[in-house]
Amino acid sequence: MAQAEAARADGIDVVAIVTPNHLHAPVATAFLEAGIHVICDKPLGISLAEGRVLAELARSRNKLFALTHTYTGYPMARHAKAMVEAGAIGELRLVQVEYSQDWLAARIGSADGAGNGPQDNWHNDPLRAGPGGTLSDVGTHAYHLAHFISGQKPDRLLAELSTFVPGRPLDDHVQVMLRYPGGARGTLWASQVATGCENTVRLRLFGSKAQLDFNQEKPAELWYTPQGGNPQKLTPGRVDSAAAAHATRVPAGHPEGYLEAFAQLYTDAALQIAALDAGLPLPQEARGLPTVADGVDGMAFVEAVLRSHRNDAEWTSIG
Repeated sequence: MAQAEAARADGIDVVAIVTPNHLHAPVATAFLEAGIHVICDKPLGISLAEGRVLAELARSRNKLFALTHTYTGYPMARHAKAMVEAGAIGELRLVQVEYSQDWLAARIGSADGAGNGPQDNWHNDPLRAGPGGTLSDVGTHAYHLAHFISGQKPDRLLAELSTFVPGRPLDDHVQVMLRYPGGARGTLWASQVATGCENTVRLRLFGSKAQLDFNQEKPAELWYTPQGGNPQKLTPGRVDSAAAAHATRVPAGHPEGYLEAFAQLYTDAALQIAALDAGLPLPQEARGLPTVADGVDGMAFVEAVLRSHRNDAEWTSIG
């Protein structure tokens, strides 16, 4: 397909890869080598080495490689990032991020008695998912969102993986402590056995001046609480950052959600592809798009967690 499209005068500009994890790298490689831009599901692949090769290939071919970390597409996530960059919370001290679900809480084969339960999904197959289960599936989302909004990446972590459902070959629960170079501390937990949780992706940042609180199940709200003051609810259409305005489609009070967040990433990808193909600078408003570099960061996180867990939850360098 990649070769056929590259040979056509009206061939495709970009391919979207939404396969199981083990196919991300070979499919992306074929299209990049054919000169076609890539939009890929996360995680980037199944190993850090694989991710680094993809990043270098995208760079050498001058092609966009976007990664669909969906939650960065919400207007209030982008406004939160802009607030942090403007110094609204002061010096970052604490990061708390979670991604909790319950769709893997059932025991193997118990969903319908016919072997058609969610635990039979490819996410539980090491050959297709890679060495991380919940870690790679949603832990990478939590890790990226914390970095995206805070603007800071930890350099060390201490991690423990758990598999609560008997017979499951991969982890279904992750808990991580994070250390940042500037002195901030963080905690990340990701679980797909958190009974009663639908899709809670929550980030709280605590700075020397204020706290920010974002929950993707209520994506039209961002809570800002200055030290010694009252919580303030910020909403799309009522905030004044260019980042939020770029990601807002509807009038204030009209809810936007998950599908619009996906659409925002594709919008930003289209803007960046048009600029790259024309030899122009990347548009400032579209620079919130996660790229292959974020994917490499995610794979470095996954491998550091796996190393820490294998070494009885010892402090481990990332990267």
